[in-house]
Amino acid sequence: MSDNRLPKSFFIRDVLQVAPELIGKILARRFNDGRIKKYRIKEIEIYRGEEDLGCHASKGRTGRTEVMYHEGGKIYVYLIYGMYWLLNFVTGPKNDPQAILIRGIEDFNGPGKVGRELQLDKSFYGESLITSNRIWLETDEYISLYEELPRIGIDYAGKHWSTIRWRLKEKQLNLNSS
Repeated sequence: MSDNRLPKSFFIRDVLQVAPELIGKILARRFNDGRIKKYRIKEIEIYRGEEDLGCHASKGRTGRTEVMYHEGGKIYVYLIYGMYWLLNFVTGPKNDPQAILIRGIEDFNGPGKVGRELQLDKSFYGESLITSNRIWLETDEYISLYEELPRIGIDYAGKHWSTIRWRLKEKQLNLNSS
């Protein structure tokens, strides 16, 4: 295991504190064949509490959302379109449902592509990012700049929640400009 693994204290803070610090962190995945691949997190989306109409927890505590009510540091995965497992990291204190959707990692843009690359399935639901031997987060000296954009695909949540700038995406630096 890496000495650079993010500790539980990183995740038990409010999602609005955790999210900006997640851009540029390293997502490590040990696959069934023993290979470990590491990816830099490039894009995320914030979901915060029952009051956030774009958040699954806005419908209350259900079998699907139960892990969001746990203390931060757990994985929340769910299936969309019957084929894509989406990866979320639970943050915050117990009984305060918050999560960060991983929308993009190095070389894989879109949450469905992320789930497919990481070979996610329902067995990841509720897994601890602190103790897992197959998925965890690391930090290094990398510094990332990001832009704040509206969330995607939640028009059903109404104008306020669908336009709030809770999607964070790493900025591409143009090193060739004069």
